[in-house]
Amino acid sequence: MFRRIALLNILLLALAAVGSAQSASQTESAPKGKQPAGKTKAWKVQNAMSAAPRAIAKNATIVDQPGKEGGEMPVLRKGTNDWTCMPDDPSTPANDPMCLDKNAVDWAKAWKSHTEPKLSGAGMGYMLQGGGSPSNTDPFATKPPEGKKWLQEPPHLMLFGVKLDPSVYSSDANSAHRGLCGLVRPMSTA
Repeated sequence: MFRRIALLNILLLALAAVGSAQSASQTESAPKGKQPAGKTKAWKVQNAMSAAPRAIAKNATIVDQPGKEGGEMPVLRKGTNDWTCMPDDPSTPANDPMCLDKNAVDWAKAWKSHTEPKLSGAGMGYMLQGGGSPSNTDPFATKPPEGKKWLQEPPHLMLFGVKLDPSVYSSDANSAHRGLCGLVRPMSTA
């Protein structure tokens, strides 16, 4: 068991290193900061692509943020692989574009609709620009609790629908054994 966990950690760290190296030139030309109102389609596509390694982003479908809560995400560019990238979310203070594989997209749709995800397998996502979250304990929070600030997240990978040993990867936000940044805990809608 320990060997499998160690191999998983090594694999994730290697993927993160490769992804960061592959996206270095992309990151240098990626749009900086928050999206000012009225940004162009080209800006949104470039920002969305900066979330993942170029090998994935160049053929990914690019969708825009919905015009309203719960709305459809308009397709900016149809892709040819099973990845979907979206530009920065203007409702957060961080530059947080992301790219998700098919299973991760299914998880994100369930999260947005506050329903239990029904995944057919493990999913993976990239946020190589990092991001921000209002809460480390409430997956549906839209702003930080009173007196708290937005959490700043470094560039990271996310795993969806993966069962991990809780003695190593705790879901307790204050635990010393919290695990790797970007491991997505099971979502509860209760």
